[in-house]
Amino acid sequence: MFIQTEPTPNPATLKFIPGRTVLDSGTMEFTDRSQAARSPLAERLFGVEGVSGVFYGSDFVTVTKDGGDWQHLKPAILGAIMEHYMSGAPILADGQSDGDGEDDEFYGEGDAETVEIIKDLIETRVRPAVANDGGDITFRGFKDGIVYLAMKGACSGCPSSTATLQHGIQNLLKHFVPEVTEVRPVN
Repeated sequence: MFIQTEPTPNPATLKFIPGRTVLDSGTMEFTDRSQAARSPLAERLFGVEGVSGVFYGSDFVTVTKDGGDWQHLKPAILGAIMEHYMSGAPILADGQSDGDGEDDEFYGEGDAETVEIIKDLIETRVRPAVANDGGDITFRGFKDGIVYLAMKGACSGCPSSTATLQHGIQNLLKHFVPEVTEVRPVN
């Protein structure tokens, strides 16, 4: 098994591409060891000292470190991913992903048409580019001209995420949706 690694714009996060499907649909993020109990792979990765976050995309895993350097962490992480796939264990113990949390969305009934346009732009133009960098951005809400987005994986805590939001995504949305005045991150 050959696992590719790629840097991300976030120096604390590295993208690992196992050459196999990671999640059939959606994304999933684990920000601490207790959340990882749902996933045998995430549990293995949190077993590597220095790992502080794990994120699954369709065909990649991003790992965030809280210290140490990649030169020492990377071999242990590669080993954990390889062991997981060789064991035949499932990615998720319960077989279910969380999806994208659409239940948590908020916006007024009168904004439904605007929200559909915003969501379509995020889905078709923003998410594919962000996935290339090992992360994900999802729509969370729209109120008073402000779009609220959740940032996950490599995007969460990335030094350039503010610039991405304000200059890239905000400008894109304002261009296509005049009702948008600002874009803000939510946790």
